[in-house]
Amino acid sequence: RKILARMVSHSELRKLFCSADAVCFDVDSTVIREEGIDELAKVCGVEAAVSEMTRRAMGGAVPFKAALTERLALIQPSREQVQRLIAEHPPHLTPGIRELVNRLQERNVQVFLISGGFRSIVEHVASKLNIPSTNVFANRLKFYFNGEYAGFDEMQPTAESGGKGKVIKLLKEKFQFQKIVMIGDGVTDMEACPPADVFIGFGGNVIRQQVKDNTEWYITDFVELLGELE
Repeated sequence: RKILARMVSHSELRKLFCSADAVCFDVDSTVIREEGIDELAKVCGVEAAVSEMTRRAMGGAVPFKAALTERLALIQPSREQVQRLIAEHPPHLTPGIRELVNRLQERNVQVFLISGGFRSIVEHVASKLNIPSTNVFANRLKFYFNGEYAGFDEMQPTAESGGKGKVIKLLKEKFQFQKIVMIGDGVTDMEACPPADVFIGFGGNVIRQQVKDNTEWYITDFVELLGELE
């Protein structure tokens, strides 16, 4: 990784956060307490094998697309199973996220959800936070007419390693945002900065040591960011 020529001071990072045009959140283990793919594996009865793969993928040990393909091949989720997951085991919002998103939106900051998880689950989360579905970037599952699993849309930027950075670059080009903040728990989130201008590591649900050790600004509670916006 390239080392920044000059370390940005903490007060500068805070200023950047408070003056951002857009804030992008990772979803699994950041905005929600669970890992969506592990919850789907539970519903489909292959939890243990899949959560081990997730752990390796989140630590950066396996290329993202390979890990996603491998896990989905094991899970083979049907449309009905995905719907059942949302209906019977809806994701739990992380404490403080609703208030933080509200506060950002009140300040006319655009809020985006960028996830390596699945669009059907992420859109459900977005609706709880009053984030329009046009501000959701996530992977799309594909199903046959009978509802059986048919793969995933490999053309989505979020299906690739480095996909979150690609989405942020796209947002800058499309909306002319000057300052984008990325917030997340994983290595894929940290690697999205740059093109994000600031990365804030989040350890409120799970602490990924590699992220904690390599992040200038690391928080374990969204209350800290709410305080910055006072």
